[in-house]
Amino acid sequence: MTKKIIYTDEPIGNVKIIPDFLPSPAELAFSEEAVKVTLALSRKSIDFFKLEAAKNHTQYQRMIRRLVDSYVDAHTSA
Repeated sequence: MTKKIIYTDEPIGNVKIIPDFLPSPAELAFSEEAVKVTLALSRKSIDFFKLEAAKNHTQYQRMIRRLVDSYVDAHTSA
């Protein structure tokens, strides 16, 4: 990144504002009780999560767990 970014004051077009969905640092530090389960997933799903986990330097099981937790949060919030 040696090239300097030059900002301009031009219109940026249609903008879509999305709600803040990131957890707070306190929520990230909190560790919930984990329950081990056996779950059969498709090969393409596992391959996808393993590839994405490698790109993001994390564990694929953690990504799947967070995905399920996000789904639960989205469907149980009032």
